[in-house]
Amino acid sequence: MSAQPSLETFQKEILSAFENSSSLTELEDLRVKTFGKQGSLTGMLKSLGTLPPEERKERGQELNKLRQSLTQVFENRRDALAEAEMKTKLAQENVDITLTPQPDLTHGSLHPFTEAMWELTQILVHMGFDVAEGPDVETQENNFDALNIPAHHPARQDHDTFYLEDTDAEGQNLVLRTHTSPVQIRTLKNAKPPIRIIAPGRTYRCDSDATHTPNFHQVEGLWIEEGITMAHLKGCLAEMLRKFFKKPDLVVRMRPSYFPFTEPSAEIDIGCRWENGQLILGGSEDWLEILGCGMVHRCVLENCGVDPKKHQGFAFGFGVERMAMLKYGIPDLRAFYEGNPLWTQHYGFGASHAFSALDQ
Repeated sequence: MSAQPSLETFQKEILSAFENSSSLTELEDLRVKTFGKQGSLTGMLKSLGTLPPEERKERGQELNKLRQSLTQVFENRRDALAEAEMKTKLAQENVDITLTPQPDLTHGSLHPFTEAMWELTQILVHMGFDVAEGPDVETQENNFDALNIPAHHPARQDHDTFYLEDTDAEGQNLVLRTHTSPVQIRTLKNAKPPIRIIAPGRTYRCDSDATHTPNFHQVEGLWIEEGITMAHLKGCLAEMLRKFFKKPDLVVRMRPSYFPFTEPSAEIDIGCRWENGQLILGGSEDWLEILGCGMVHRCVLENCGVDPKKHQGFAFGFGVERMAMLKYGIPDLRAFYEGNPLWTQHYGFGASHAFSALDQ
């Protein structure tokens, strides 16, 4: 009896089983029963060795042709079932975005850093400052040289500053800005006094611990005009700090310090006290350094084409995260960047809070 009828019958049975399979799981079981190590078609191929040589070749060609045909049918059915299952899954997971949100859904909140940055910026804008911005990647001229920071200054060492392989027109390596002071330099070079700006933005330094991160944010201020004195500087900063910390009687003092880009330079301290190991802002039992400032150095003005004999001014700068930590009682700066939703829910603010913050 010829082998052809039995192969035709076998082929019809397998094709019918493949085409009538209703799921990928069922189809996979059929594949294993047909093509697996113990499968029916595999058994036929193994039995070729028992046939006479003259029949073996013909039978082998027929089986190979059958395997190719069944494999194609299997793959087509598998793709069709996969597409059908995907459509069913997508239909089940469809969300009607026109539905009214349920009251038990979790609401987002403003990150405490966002709240602090917004409020500080708004306070200074209300005091008459304009907001200025600049690039994160800077030249050494804008980041150091124009600010009277010499080449041997520790801040220019590799362990403090991120240097890039790219260079500027003079062959100096570009840097990730270590402060937002380059924004002040760009403004001084391209604008004429009077100048009154703040420069909020991201900065970078090689530092990481509970109170420092390689990436952090600053707000710097610059006021250049005729007749500006240290009294204007202290009055401006005292008003800003009292408004931000919501303490109208906050004690503020200036303490002599040194910065290459200001002369004279000062640190601003605010009064505080300790109760049961907790820092409490207010009073004058103790002092806490909060920011640096000073009158803009004449060399900085000259480097930017401003006549120091005619125009004077002050500059100041502070870390936004540090201000937020003090105001909201956050002990570790690194938590700002961990993205923990429970932490944000604890320290975060509702969207409506920001719009009423300055009125409180």
